[in-house]
Amino acid sequence: MTPLGISEELLEILACPACKGPVVPSEADSALVCRRCRLAYEVRDGIPVMLVEEARPLEGEAGDDA
Repeated sequence: MTPLGISEELLEILACPACKGPVVPSEADSALVCRRCRLAYEVRDGIPVMLVEEARPLEGEAGDDA
C-alpha cells in the first residue's frame, strides 16, 4: 500500500484522465498528481477521484507549458 492507502497494483494501472499519462502519489497533497497536466486528483478514504472536473491545479511547481 502507498501512503495514501492505494494498492501498488491499482497505482500501476491508473492514468490521468486528461492526458492518459502517469500519476504519482503525493502525500503532501493527499492526491495523485499528473506532472504533465499539473493536476492533482484527490484521494478520499483510499479511493482516488479521477475526474478532471474535480482535479485541482498544482501550484508552485515548474513545468513545461508547451
